[in-house]
Amino acid sequence: MKLSKTRLSEIDNLPEDAIDTSEIPELDDDFWENAQRIVPENYLQIEHEILEWFKGQGHDYHARINKVLRAHIETHR
Repeated sequence: MKLSKTRLSEIDNLPEDAIDTSEIPELDDDFWENAQRIVPENYLQIEHEILEWFKGQGHDYHARINKVLRAHIETHR
């Protein structure tokens, strides 16, 4: 579900006490002692500065990153 920029702004500015968390259980110490970080198989960590540069080029930055990587692979075969 996509949210409008206006709705995202409303959510972002919602005061903490206005958020109903009554149906969400508290996470106790036992939860955190047994928690495991799961990294997806296709996870790629991109340096912040590089990611911000691509984001500054427009909304389809994922496609541009893939295009750059594909071109690199093709030139190094």
